[in-house]
Amino acid sequence: MIESKRNIIFVIGISGTGKSTIARLLAKELKLPFFEGDEFHSEANIKKMSGGHPLNDGNRLDWLLRLNDLAKEHREYGCIIACSALKESYRKILQNSIASQVLWISLEGSFQLISDRLNSRKGHFMPPTLLQSQWDTFEPPSNAIQVSIVPSPEKIVEQILKEIP
Repeated sequence: MIESKRNIIFVIGISGTGKSTIARLLAKELKLPFFEGDEFHSEANIKKMSGGHPLNDGNRLDWLLRLNDLAKEHREYGCIIACSALKESYRKILQNSIASQVLWISLEGSFQLISDRLNSRKGHFMPPTLLQSQWDTFEPPSNAIQVSIVPSPEKIVEQILKEIP
């Protein structure tokens, strides 16, 4: 558990940045429940992405609202949620009515590094062909702890722990 009132932590970034890995490790360190945002997508969204088609704002709305509800359910003790949150407008939905409790951690890397990771990843519904769409859509947050994905996951978590207020 963290002392800060900002106990709802969203680990965000483009697909392939290591959100799930980092969020799981961080949750273990902070003794907070972890939730994989991908598990809250509708079947229609998963089918669309699996078919190589990017989601639009309308496709994402129900998913964002579900994640906001999840965060609000855990506002008393906190949680960590891994999700893309590519745009500022999406982040506003995610933090609706809990903004003072939300901490954003943005995982960032070069297009080539992320592409290499996606191409070596197995068993995920998000095909590497959608990287360009996510890259073009991503609006880096100004109010986040921004972390390079170059170091090892353990080093990344160490850095995040030093920067959490």
